[in-house]
Amino acid sequence: MNLSQLCQRDILTVSAEAPVRKAAEMMRVHHVGALALTDPEDATRVVGVVTDRDLVINLLAQDRLPQEQNVGAFSTPHLIRVPGTASVHEAVQAMTQHGVRRLFVTEADGRLMGLVSLDDLLVHLAGGLAQALRIGIDLESSRTTPMFNPAELPGGMYLAQHEP
Repeated sequence: MNLSQLCQRDILTVSAEAPVRKAAEMMRVHHVGALALTDPEDATRVVGVVTDRDLVINLLAQDRLPQEQNVGAFSTPHLIRVPGTASVHEAVQAMTQHGVRRLFVTEADGRLMGLVSLDDLLVHLAGGLAQALRIGIDLESSRTTPMFNPAELPGGMYLAQHEP
């Protein structure tokens, strides 16, 4: 599976000049941890990303009042981009290399396609790993025979046999 199949295509955006409070409200209402910031003069051009973590560490932890700041002042202007053809493994490598939890996914011509987060990758990988574990357990169970009566418990105790 490549990132074009995995990425979130509906990316929430806010102007880099928007008040911090507006960005925080958007994150709360939409249950997201990041917003793409757009150029105030060209709303189709993404110029940064701001995360809930950015707001906590760079604003609240420094005792700055949100009413006095625009969101662009607390954003990350370095957008880490990966092509939609990249694999999950390549996405993990890019996140590790750049120390980020989100990647912008691009079309072949460089246009923004979507966003993939660490959570997206974990859900994808966990689902596959859980399925592999279940298949392994089922195969093992089908190949072995019980070494003891499943109704008998250690220590001479027995499970109660209930008559229907």
